[in-house]
Amino acid sequence: MTTRKTVLVLCTGNSCRSQMAEVILNHDLAGRVRALSAGTRPQPKVADSAIEALKLAGLQTDGLYPKDADAFLDEAIDLVVTVCDNAKETCPVFPRPVPRIHLPFHDPHGEPLESFVTVRDDIRARLVPAVREALKI
Repeated sequence: MTTRKTVLVLCTGNSCRSQMAEVILNHDLAGRVRALSAGTRPQPKVADSAIEALKLAGLQTDGLYPKDADAFLDEAIDLVVTVCDNAKETCPVFPRPVPRIHLPFHDPHGEPLESFVTVRDDIRARLVPAVREALKI
């Protein structure tokens, strides 16, 4: 039996892209990864359209809330994924070396639901294979 790898997805607000990435990774790579998400400057809540886009794909959204990246500094992280340029530049320094990949996605904040759906599908198409490759799973 293989041990699940922990993936931390970071963006600035942890209200959209990183939240969608967390849900998609936990769904599509169930049993192989434990995905978490956080922000360098978390917003007060997850964007309603991000939740709606996930629900439209039949994905579970219970319990989603923005989290601060600093809360995970002592967590045993196997891979950090930054999904926006700002998070890449301000990514926290972890107590031990952690592999990182940067895969930016469009920020649909303030745009119609269709933009969130497009970003959701882009995350699924590009991030899932990138995580599989980075973790060799």
